[in-house]
Amino acid sequence: MTKNELFDRIVKILKDSFEIEPVRITPEARLYDDLDIDSIDAVDLIVQLKPLLGRNLQPEAFKSVRTVQDIVDVVHGLMPGQAAA
Repeated sequence: MTKNELFDRIVKILKDSFEIEPVRITPEARLYDDLDIDSIDAVDLIVQLKPLLGRNLQPEAFKSVRTVQDIVDVVHGLMPGQAAA
């Protein structure tokens, strides 16, 4: 899966699960400040990303995540067959 495809999947998750308008979801959008994602939402997002990886995501992997692009980069780097970004 390319980073663009992954971004599209994350947009869909944010739109469907958190009712965020897609126009607000840009790579530079800050999760907590711009999209009003709180820590509980962040855990839910991690759970929803699990099927993309086929394994559990460790919360530690997301400590440095601040933007939508950060999510894309971390998840893409953890995907099977992908080199770390």
